[in-house]
Amino acid sequence: MTDTTTVHVMRHGEVHNPEGVLYGRLPDYHLSDRGRLQAQSAAEWLAHNDIVYVVASPLERAQETAAPMAASHGLAVDTDRDLIESWNEFEGEKVAPGDGALRDPRNWPKLRNPRKPSWGEPYDEVAERMTAALHRARLKAVGHEAVCVSHQLPVETLRRAMTGRKLAHLPLPHSRLCNLSSITSFTFAGDQLVRWGYSEPWGV
Repeated sequence: MTDTTTVHVMRHGEVHNPEGVLYGRLPDYHLSDRGRLQAQSAAEWLAHNDIVYVVASPLERAQETAAPMAASHGLAVDTDRDLIESWNEFEGEKVAPGDGALRDPRNWPKLRNPRKPSWGEPYDEVAERMTAALHRARLKAVGHEAVCVSHQLPVETLRRAMTGRKLAHLPLPHSRLCNLSSITSFTFAGDQLVRWGYSEPWGV
């Protein structure tokens, strides 16, 4: 029987962002106090699992989320740039509905094609790089378990790609199965996905 390998793909915890901007790939956005508690909760939830590899996006919030997970298993945090947040034309601006950049008619052409999407990194490109990162982690942990820490849109896009769903979706939290510090787990027999699951340790 082929050994199974599980890769847990985690969204980072809450970020300290009092200005309410879309921080995207901007540097120096760190976990809030609540975010650090969320990261610790996830680490405790997987503390007894057979984790042999931990890797994260290079952005601070992902590295900080991965740190307690790695520490609980005596591991270092590796970095994979393919786990990084998606790039976005509105990075650094306020984009809440009815507020900021979305109210400026000069920005409306950027919203012309939500299926791509026209305002940022194409979903198919996100899916390709996230799938590559997932399989690199799988190969690092054959027969055991790995943890990848990434960001909401990339994790949601990966889940859709791995489960045969359409990549295009409404860019709203309620349309994504990817809450803060949530964990989407993919189990493989060899290189074939045999099951997946979704958990929210912070909400347990």
